[in-house]
Amino acid sequence: MAMCSTFYPRLSTHLNCKSFSLFPVKHRFFVSIKAFSSQTFAPKADDLPASIGFLGLGIMGNPMAQNLIKAGCDVTVWNRTKSKCEPLISLGAKYKSSPEEVAASCDVTFAMLADPESAVDVACGKYGASKGMGPGKGYVDVSTVDGETSKLICEHIRATGAHFLEAPVSGSKKPAEDGQLIFLTAGDSVLYEKAAPLLDIMGKVSFCLFTECDAIFPPSNILAFISVKILPW
Repeated sequence: MAMCSTFYPRLSTHLNCKSFSLFPVKHRFFVSIKAFSSQTFAPKADDLPASIGFLGLGIMGNPMAQNLIKAGCDVTVWNRTKSKCEPLISLGAKYKSSPEEVAASCDVTFAMLADPESAVDVACGKYGASKGMGPGKGYVDVSTVDGETSKLICEHIRATGAHFLEAPVSGSKKPAEDGQLIFLTAGDSVLYEKAAPLLDIMGKVSFCLFTECDAIFPPSNILAFISVKILPW
């Protein structure tokens, strides 16, 4: 693991939780009183989960999933319109006919949906990903949704014994294509440890907020604040 650099931007916080965990890693920031930047490293094959699911192949999801495939990951995809899966299948991705089947066949499943309604349906619906989740699995929602939506999805995922991470992105199509997205994550730290090498493939920076309480920290509500206070671009 890379050593931390000496970049220590200070943040003020008013949370009613005991503390935050700090884990220095590649271009990731774990935010408490300080945020830590670390040196760049390339994820090794041994660091990656054995199988990865990706739900939602729109403007953002398609290039994100492509970057995972091109990095050598074993990726299984799903999209409401199957034709959008074809380019990824041609690159080596597998296909499943429902979010449930994707989640059941993968260690970590990512979801990039266009709106809160879609995010809830894909995660919690009749054939939703939560139906295929279980102990040892993880669900990472990289959609940008409101706090209540994220909490609802989290409850369904955790009820199966699986782990949950919300990781909304800052960036558009071009950064997604170039693997230069910014992630702001919160949820189960054990899942972050597993998903971090995958975030490194899809993005250049991730902020990580973990607490000792069970409440879901709503990163979607403070992404703009973090970007303004810390990011130099």
